[in-house]
Amino acid sequence: MFRPLTPSDLGKAGRDARIYCRPTCFVDRPHESDDGALRLGDSLIWFSAWHISLRDQGVISSTIVSVQDWDQWLGFMPSALGQRAIMQHQAVVRPKAPLIFGERVLRFHEPQLMGILNVTPDSFSDGGRFSDVQAAVDAGFAMGAVGAQILDVGGESTRPGAQAVWEGDEVKRVEPVIAGLARGGAIVSVDTRKALVMEAALAAGAKIINDVSALRYDDRAMDVAASSDAAIVLMHAAMPTGEAGSGRAGSDSAGYVHPVLDIFDMLEERVLACEAAGISRGRLILDPGIGFGKGVADNLALLNGLALFQALGCPLLFAASRKRVIGALDGEAPADDRLGGTIALHYHALTQGAQWLRVHDVREHRQAVLMWRGVRDTALIS
Repeated sequence: MFRPLTPSDLGKAGRDARIYCRPTCFVDRPHESDDGALRLGDSLIWFSAWHISLRDQGVISSTIVSVQDWDQWLGFMPSALGQRAIMQHQAVVRPKAPLIFGERVLRFHEPQLMGILNVTPDSFSDGGRFSDVQAAVDAGFAMGAVGAQILDVGGESTRPGAQAVWEGDEVKRVEPVIAGLARGGAIVSVDTRKALVMEAALAAGAKIINDVSALRYDDRAMDVAASSDAAIVLMHAAMPTGEAGSGRAGSDSAGYVHPVLDIFDMLEERVLACEAAGISRGRLILDPGIGFGKGVADNLALLNGLALFQALGCPLLFAASRKRVIGALDGEAPADDRLGGTIALHYHALTQGAQWLRVHDVREHRQAVLMWRGVRDTALIS
């Protein structure tokens, strides 16, 4: 059940009620808004209102509150809700600290591209292209040359129906590729759910762990991540993480009450679990997991509500490259004919504050990011 949120709803909220504060009503020219806009971190994005949602006893109610009226609405909230709202407000407007890997620095004030490098025979889009180590390394450097700041190396397909890969075989696939790229100065991410693969990848020079199960699949994964200095991408996937084939993409909805709020809750729980294990929030990047246990409507809801995830205080990775949702909206277009849809979804994600885009087509996305940046720069100075 959904309804408009009123001050009375906030005053009567139960002990278990939860508040969600999403930046909205984005503005191109904040200098003309008479201090009526806030900046999203230190990005090029400003917003003039908050979309506030309350989940209380199975009822979700929402309203839009201007930034000028924020303090007034904060006064309607009981202490616990108010403290949570303040934390989310601060997380949205606080600049994200850069990731520092030796002499290399990744900043979050403008979008970064993560190039996809699958060294698998069965990935849904590029399986089998880079089974040769040198070919994979060359492909990685080629992506870096045209704009990829991070190279994400994966040795196990997460497409629906893919067979699980023994961790030893996965190590054999990714370790030499990561080592070759790292020796050449690339910032490398390993796309894996398995602790043994994480350990081998980190030893080979990987600086980022990208886990589609958010460190839930392997009992040792959290300890491996905590004992390293790697950055960690926590992705939302709806599947049970202890079952064979878990953490793989699927187009079926998991039966969310509210996709955006439900996924926000899961990622918040994983952030808190990481902090409890000794992993600072400054090392975490969040991915809402487009296509992983989500139907078309769920994916589109995530796109519309994407800015909410900034309220967790972590940079946001968005990865819709060649995903099934594009084919579903375009007459079942095959994976290799989804570039236009991919760029459209990723451009929209940039307008919602996504800091990283995980992409197959780096050159084309670099151009799209440059156009986005040019439009933003012009609006801010004209």
